Amino acid sequence: MNQKYKSVQYVSISTEDSGRRIDNFLFSRLKHVPKTRIYRMLRKGEVRINGGRVKQGLKLRAGDVVRIPPAHFDEADPKQPPAALVRRIQGSIIHEDERFLAINKPPGISVHSGSRDPFGAIEALRAARPELENLQLVHRLDRMTSGCLLFCKRGDVLREVHQALRTGQVDKRYLALIRGRPRRKQFSVEAALSAGNLRSGERMVSIDSQGKQAHSDFRVVRLFKTAALAEVQLLTGRTHQIRVHAAHVGHPLAMDMKYGDRDFNKNMKALGLKRIFLHANSLTVRLESLEKPLQLTAEFSDDLQTFIATPGLNA
Repeated sequence: MNQKYKSVQYVSISTEDSGRRIDNFLFSRLKHVPKTRIYRMLRKGEVRINGGRVKQGLKLRAGDVVRIPPAHFDEADPKQPPAALVRRIQGSIIHEDERFLAINKPPGISVHSGSRDPFGAIEALRAARPELENLQLVHRLDRMTSGCLLFCKRGDVLREVHQALRTGQVDKRYLALIRGRPRRKQFSVEAALSAGNLRSGERMVSIDSQGKQAHSDFRVVRLFKTAALAEVQLLTGRTHQIRVHAAHVGHPLAMDMKYGDRDFNKNMKALGLKRIFLHANSLTVRLESLEKPLQLTAEFSDDLQTFIATPGLNA
């Protein structure tokens, strides 16, 4: 049955919503309206801020008045994530308080919807917790990367965390299985990165002196016969940073099909590894408004726990 929000809405932006992108704000207000419809509303100028047209990336300010037009949606196709995905994400919650919610993201789940996945972790959480109207992603993980994924419940907290990310007050550490046995227990990689697209539209990142500064610190925590488990601290947060930096110094990640080594991947696959060995192990956030830092740790997913115990790694 075709439904609609019957009349124009005029919404005054609060301090909590200040700083949010207009498209994300509309997604939270028009939960059953397809994103394609919302983007069309923006392109056609149906959405107005303080009487003027607006682009989808514009950030709201407290006191802005947003005009939201009547919006149709199909009640028979509510665009809700599958119940199984919602249950899985609910079961992965590792922390929650009045400001934050964090999950140990399972591998194979995107952080948000996209061309490959109609639903991601954020959509599943919003479906499970509709009362969290302002729930937003703090950062991102690749689809096949597991581990700590943080969300904010309030816009003002999200802005504070983003400022902390820019000033180095957020400590992100990963565990990665890399090729070979590094000669040094600790080493750093400082190499600028530039992102581009392949003909297929897939994102590809490369070392580029004209790119954005990127810095990763590696610390070997366990040695195997032809590989090593390394903790990687990100001092910057660039797309595919760990994967490109590791490959750059001759220690590509296990089962990295884009930047990795074909023979090493073949050997790891033969031992039972089915996806890239990269796990967001810990996350520490320091904010002036917090009495003590927010400290999160995520255990290995079952597939990595099983693989790391494989006798063949030391054979």
